[in-house]
Amino acid sequence: MYFQSRAEAGYRLAFELMQYRYEDTVVLCLSDGAVLVGQQIAASLHATLTMMLVEEIDVPGEGALFGTVNQSGRFTYNGMFSIGEIEEYFSEFHGYLEDQKRSVTSRINRLLSDGGLVDETMLRGHNVIVVADGLPNGTSLDAVADYMKPIRVKRLIVVTPIAAVDAVDRMHILSDELHVLGVTTNYMGTNHYYDNNDIPDHKEIISILNNTILSWR
Repeated sequence: MYFQSRAEAGYRLAFELMQYRYEDTVVLCLSDGAVLVGQQIAASLHATLTMMLVEEIDVPGEGALFGTVNQSGRFTYNGMFSIGEIEEYFSEFHGYLEDQKRSVTSRINRLLSDGGLVDETMLRGHNVIVVADGLPNGTSLDAVADYMKPIRVKRLIVVTPIAAVDAVDRMHILSDELHVLGVTTNYMGTNHYYDNNDIPDHKEIISILNNTILSWR
């Protein structure tokens, strides 16, 4: 399945989520691109729009995702790896992985000062709609689940325009409800599924987050 833009995909997802209109709902985006999807959902539902910073760390030279660091600084291993694989990678690349953790944590801390990002009090007691602009795997969802462990929410809903089969499997496990417009067995990279891949710089994304209420419709 292909989309003209992230905004168009967001509008289509919003149509499936109208039962959460005016229902203490927060739209939680996982990337700058996801904000363009989530903006349409938040505007339609009269919901708060916010963002969680999640940074990925790859295994060097193998094109495999080792894990993610969320904005609270917690590292989450790729849930698709076995314990043996994690131990093998960690033993072989320990120094590299620790350097990467420090680097992405530093980057997250710089972005946190910009504002517009989630905190626990925003989510507690609300329906939380987690939005991605594409999910090639479920690792970012594992990072969200780890962040939200101590937070009691009404429902956790995960939505994305396009997802790999493995990601959908994780969505079933981690969420109360999921909405996916297209599922693929051969994920080609998120930009592949959009005709328009113009994503504003992060400063403008923060402005979108901070001014969502002005676009409610």
